[in-house]
Amino acid sequence: MLLAVAPFGLITGVAMVASGIAPWMAMLMSVTVFAGASMIASAQLLASGTPLALVLLATAFINLRFMMYSAALRPHFAHAPLRWRLLVGYLVADNVVGLSAGRFADHPDDPAKLEFFLGVGAVIWIVWQAGVAAGVGIGAGLPASWRLEFAAPLAFIAMSVPLIRDRAMLAAALASGVTVVAAYGLPLRLSIPLAALMGMGTGIFFSRKP
Repeated sequence: MLLAVAPFGLITGVAMVASGIAPWMAMLMSVTVFAGASMIASAQLLASGTPLALVLLATAFINLRFMMYSAALRPHFAHAPLRWRLLVGYLVADNVVGLSAGRFADHPDDPAKLEFFLGVGAVIWIVWQAGVAAGVGIGAGLPASWRLEFAAPLAFIAMSVPLIRDRAMLAAALASGVTVVAAYGLPLRLSIPLAALMGMGTGIFFSRKP
């Protein structure tokens, strides 16, 4: 899994710097947020002059899955001290939760669940931050004439395409893509949250349709 985390961090770092974000701010965002998809999205939106409220709304849509992750982890860590639960919440990420969920399913009575989660989270966090730092360094050292602004949308395409595995996912991707293009002329970049809502609604509809 680390072989996937490091390149994604590298791409994210390059995309953020290419979007016009200062290197120190890109690293600060990486350490604070620890969520690659929302980092790339916010970088692209900020670079295009999107109002801050819509940037926050778009990233909130992207990060809604963390609420489900937290609900799934609650039975395992509900009785842990607050300081440890806060650290668990900070380290929640797709791959950290995936590895931990598999471990907890195989060993439901393991008394070291907290230690396992924190160990997995710490290793992935370190590799992620190293990848982002390398990407920030590479992106900051490349000339502006290379026009690397396309790095952010390409990173999103690379993340999204492998997730399209069934009819509902394909319908959601097509609906959101068509919507964001059709509504491109709306003010305040409203096409983005509108496309997100259309994609989610279409995906839900096709997932329930026999």
